[in-house]
Amino acid sequence: MAEHRIVLPCKRYVSVFLLFSATLNTMYAVTHYSIPEEMEEGSVIANLASDLGLNMNSLSKRKMRLDVIANTKYLDVNKETGELYIVERLDRESLCPTKTATSCFLKMDATIENPIRMFNIELEIMDINDNAPHFRRDTMDLDISESTPVGERFSLNNAVDPDVGSNTVKTYHLSESEHFNIEIQTGRDGAKFADLILKKALDREQQAVHNLILTAVDGGVPARSGTANIIVRVLDTNDNAPKFNTDTYKIDIMENSPIGSLVVKLNATDLDEGTNSEITYSYSLYTSEKTQGTFSLNANNGEITVKEMINYEDFRIYDMEVIATDKGANSLSSQCKLTILVTDMNDNHPEMSIKSFQSPIKENVAIDTVIAVVSVSDKDSGENGIVNIHIADQLPFALRESSDNYYELVVSQPLDREKVPEYEITFTVTDRGSPPLSDNETMTLELLDVNDNVPQFPQSFYTIPVMENNAPGALLSSLTAFDPDLHENQYLVYFIIEKEIVNTSMSMLFSINPENGNLYALKTFDYEIEKEFLFHIEARDSGVPPLSSNVTVHIIIVDQNDNTPVIVSPWRAHGSVVEEKIPRSTDKGSLVSKVIAIDTDSVQNSRITYQFLQVTDATLFSLDQYNGEIRTMRMFSYRDPRHQRLVVIAKDNGEPALSATVTIKLSTVETAVKAYSDMTEVPLEYDIFSDLNLYLVIGLGSVSFLLLITILVTCVLKCQKPKPSNAAPPSRNSVISERNSTIADSTLVSNDAYWYSLFLAETRKGKLVVRQPVPKAGSRYIVSSLPRSTGLTETSDSAASTLQGSTTTGSSSS
Repeated sequence: MAEHRIVLPCKRYVSVFLLFSATLNTMYAVTHYSIPEEMEEGSVIANLASDLGLNMNSLSKRKMRLDVIANTKYLDVNKETGELYIVERLDRESLCPTKTATSCFLKMDATIENPIRMFNIELEIMDINDNAPHFRRDTMDLDISESTPVGERFSLNNAVDPDVGSNTVKTYHLSESEHFNIEIQTGRDGAKFADLILKKALDREQQAVHNLILTAVDGGVPARSGTANIIVRVLDTNDNAPKFNTDTYKIDIMENSPIGSLVVKLNATDLDEGTNSEITYSYSLYTSEKTQGTFSLNANNGEITVKEMINYEDFRIYDMEVIATDKGANSLSSQCKLTILVTDMNDNHPEMSIKSFQSPIKENVAIDTVIAVVSVSDKDSGENGIVNIHIADQLPFALRESSDNYYELVVSQPLDREKVPEYEITFTVTDRGSPPLSDNETMTLELLDVNDNVPQFPQSFYTIPVMENNAPGALLSSLTAFDPDLHENQYLVYFIIEKEIVNTSMSMLFSINPENGNLYALKTFDYEIEKEFLFHIEARDSGVPPLSSNVTVHIIIVDQNDNTPVIVSPWRAHGSVVEEKIPRSTDKGSLVSKVIAIDTDSVQNSRITYQFLQVTDATLFSLDQYNGEIRTMRMFSYRDPRHQRLVVIAKDNGEPALSATVTIKLSTVETAVKAYSDMTEVPLEYDIFSDLNLYLVIGLGSVSFLLLITILVTCVLKCQKPKPSNAAPPSRNSVISERNSTIADSTLVSNDAYWYSLFLAETRKGKLVVRQPVPKAGSRYIVSSLPRSTGLTETSDSAASTLQGSTTTGSSSS
């Protein structure tokens, strides 16, 4: 049935012949539409959604789409309205070129999703009379001898019409002529032909040429027609040769011209009539095979067209000779020469060739050193053949032209392998054509390392604490340097720079692994002898020449609490008990005895405190924990035992703490003696020179003499030994000390006052108190004993030493 669809305002009104058929209870339904060809784009064919029974509101969601036919989308569906409309104009003759087919159908599938369904659509394209009949040749030449009999038939080229049915060729008409008419014939396929019939004899002298017009008319409404010229030449004798317009042709043609494009159309004329004036064109033997293979010559009309691709770089000039020959019984001919000049196009990319390239090169290569030689070329000519070459601007290289089309790549800036180990150098060549063409090539340049970097330590100064009593061979630290060079230039060797300290070489004290810089101690260090070391370590690479750097190492020996306090007062033989006698009438707060201990460790570890470990009567005596003084807390009573036993422990401040003990046995006597006075700086008071005092003086002199002998022996031994670092520590009985010390108010302030304390202990029984100013740094002082019988000796100078003695009545036991 026929329906008229009204297109929306944005579309045109079209008339559509619609045929819709549906078959129920079958798997597939075919929707059939019929439309005339050549409908305008946008024309609505039908409402497909309505015809298929689909909801228009769901078309977009269900993604309705149509097939694409031969890569062309002819139809589409408006997803809002459901209308099927034309996207691209439909030409029945293009879609169905075969005329034997009476019908032309366009079949496609419409697909929707959710769920997926497919609909078959068949669109019949009906023919309209949109093509006029035309002849394959607009002109038909007929050579008819004037002696041809009347009624002779001459076949004419038939007209063709791509339309079908009644729209194709139906009849022919010939223009009015007294000599000719036509007769229409029908072929087996229904095509119409026309034959030219000579109805009246020809007379060349009256009319040499007859021009006829053959018209082909189709059966469409309205009818369309096409015409062809029929030229009838009356033949006579062949007495004229063909002749070209000019004997020489010069033609310019662009290279890469499309195949089939026209170069020139030759025109030769013959004054004869009939076959004597018909001309055919051909190449002469003078024309090369290359030229004949490149250009095609139409023998009938003299057209020369491009047969193969023309390349300016292969041939720039083509020469040919063309012969025009008539078709007379005794044919005549003539020739002309053609010169075809090919015009260059920028169709060749510039080319480059790396003639020389050095890689790798050393990083210290000199400026302006040639690394590569590059040649450039372009097969094109003129501006198209001029080539420019360049590299990236940020590279430390430059291009320098050495000769025509030859360039040198030179070093323009210093190279450093440690910053950039290799370079990607891209050569880019560009011609000057329009548009310009370019090409590029990338080369990799590697840099060889040279020994140009000094080994570097992370620090310029290392402070390494080492605990004393270390094990020999202990790892102290790892001193590693870094060298950014490569290979042997990077391999480092470590040395200790020799430095002697008191005739002792550093290599005897420390060792360093030459490969990894591990520093080891070769001996056990004693803080009380050696406190620090300062030396240098050198890191040297293996390059030629080698480069090196050094670092300062400061070794600090850290003290350990490895020395037990030594009790020097009250003096007693090793393991013996100190016996003291005090008057029973001693007042409260009187000094009974003083315990002095020394510790050779550092200040922190040598801090001594004193405590009672055992005491007979805790209410009778007190002990100062800092200065070791034992004083009475009350007076003796008749109930107190006559003998008192005191065990004092001296403990240092180390961790763990070390200690020493002394046992003091006190005996009270009834003799009237004066109590001990405090150890202050008062003049010496001498008591009666008793036998006991005599023994004390003799003992004191003996001890002093032994100390002097010990000092002399020690000095001699030190002078004889070349390396004092290996010497034994000073004897505790030596009377020479290089340390500073002070004794004030009978209290030991520093362990450096060892010999002061010793002297105090030895003279304790004589009630002597010695006080001497602190010596200057680096000086030595000698402590000697004084005989008890001597008087007061004093130096008036305030900076000199002062020796004071006092005597008291009574006696004390050591």
